[in-house]
Amino acid sequence: MSDARFDVLGIGNALVDVLAHSTDDFLTENGIAKGAMNLIDADRATDLYGRMEPAVEISGGSAANTMVGVAELGGRAAYIGKVKADQLGEVFAHDIRAAGVGFDVTAATEGEPTGRCLIMVTPDAQRSMNTFLGASSTLEPADVRADDVAASEVTYLEGYLFDPAPAREAFYKAANIAHQAGRKVSLTLSDPFCVDRYRAEFLHLIETEVDILFANEAELKSLYQTESFDDGLQALMHHCPMAGLTRSEHGSVVLWNDEVHVISAYPVDQVVDTTGAGDAYAAGFLFGLAKGKDAKTCGQLGSLAASEVISHFGARPEADLKKLAGEAGLL
Repeated sequence: MSDARFDVLGIGNALVDVLAHSTDDFLTENGIAKGAMNLIDADRATDLYGRMEPAVEISGGSAANTMVGVAELGGRAAYIGKVKADQLGEVFAHDIRAAGVGFDVTAATEGEPTGRCLIMVTPDAQRSMNTFLGASSTLEPADVRADDVAASEVTYLEGYLFDPAPAREAFYKAANIAHQAGRKVSLTLSDPFCVDRYRAEFLHLIETEVDILFANEAELKSLYQTESFDDGLQALMHHCPMAGLTRSEHGSVVLWNDEVHVISAYPVDQVVDTTGAGDAYAAGFLFGLAKGKDAKTCGQLGSLAASEVISHFGARPEADLKKLAGEAGLL
């Protein structure tokens, strides 16, 4: 749509990521579920922060990471997420704007502080996330700017934000605005933890509002309570026209209306940190979709972006994604 102001607009938990190297023993000693997202309160966040190894701090959040990836590829991205008017809130706003993403949400002056995600990365590159949602969980329908949603090719919804009732209302408001404007709506399931809590609600959202779904193998099987990926794929084909389904080193499967495409993973010399791999995949896929690319190219752009992110510490690209995509003949 030539009149779109943004290629992709993301709505999600606005968090500051705190990343540190860790060990399996540390996870066990501190009761942290490996490879999953664990919701914690403010006291637990303070305690774990004091126990962590020296860390890297950067603005994060799943949908925010995806929007940064879209911008890095040369796309026009915007973001809606709630922070407080505090130090970490300023860090978040500065970082995401500096990355070229539009961010115009009024910071809260009262209530919980800006949220943060404490991420422990073990030697096998698995990331275990401990998330204090803070102000991010206070996002409500009033924070959804109708003009921005209507002017975006795709509105991308982050499953992690689905917990608070006002946020769910914001999702449906955004989806309604997008569809009235003839735009598309996308959802990432984010984590099996989220799916297990809200399976019925996610299914209803997917069946009624979602045009493009992102999920990994575990999330898909949890959604449809199947033993195999193939059974989950068959079930999804009846509910959602398009999807990008990631399978780690086995690449991804792209559902494109009635077509199914198997996309190989891009090779990397060493997997350092899987934090943000799914976010980066969604960025590449959605960028390609907004630019009119075909199913195979969208999947390849997603795989390329994911391979860059897992090759280093942290959830945001370090190399020039646009240059890499051009060299790979994907632009």
